[in-house]
Amino acid sequence: MRQDEWLEKYFEKVASSSEEGRGAVDFVRANRIRVGLRRARKSVGAFWQFGQKFYLNSVHYTMESALENPRAWTLFVHEVRHLQQGALTAFSVYGELDAWQYEFRLYKRLTGKTLRRELEELLMLPLNFERSNLQRARALMTKFAGFWYGAWILPLFPIHFELQYWVTRKIPLKEST
Repeated sequence: MRQDEWLEKYFEKVASSSEEGRGAVDFVRANRIRVGLRRARKSVGAFWQFGQKFYLNSVHYTMESALENPRAWTLFVHEVRHLQQGALTAFSVYGELDAWQYEFRLYKRLTGKTLRRELEELLMLPLNFERSNLQRARALMTKFAGFWYGAWILPLFPIHFELQYWVTRKIPLKEST
């Protein structure tokens, strides 16, 4: 199958899966984000890059499997969520918590499956700027995806808020993001 044929089929699968999927596909089309498959470390399901690029990890997915696997569709929604957040938020535990919750709520709805305990707990966490909450989210992400996922290296808040916190010791307001 040619890349362009696969991409149209993949977009259709994601868009027809849910309202979130339709919104993600619309965002990708409107912003001309390149989508494809590329090899990455095993702990990564998909990833985005600067320059408007998004990839499914070819260690886990082929063109054919991505068309049939709801996880490949929800990963698309997750990575597009990061592109919508912008780099400052995406590279934080707060941004990851937002994207993980968005992804796994959708995955649970599409499949009807009960998730692993750490994911179910992650879905119950409030999306806020409480440091203890974000530290728990980081621990749950690491337990699920492993050390090499890299959640341990991310600041809890988006970096501009993290720096502000370290200077003032004041927690930023959620509305500020």
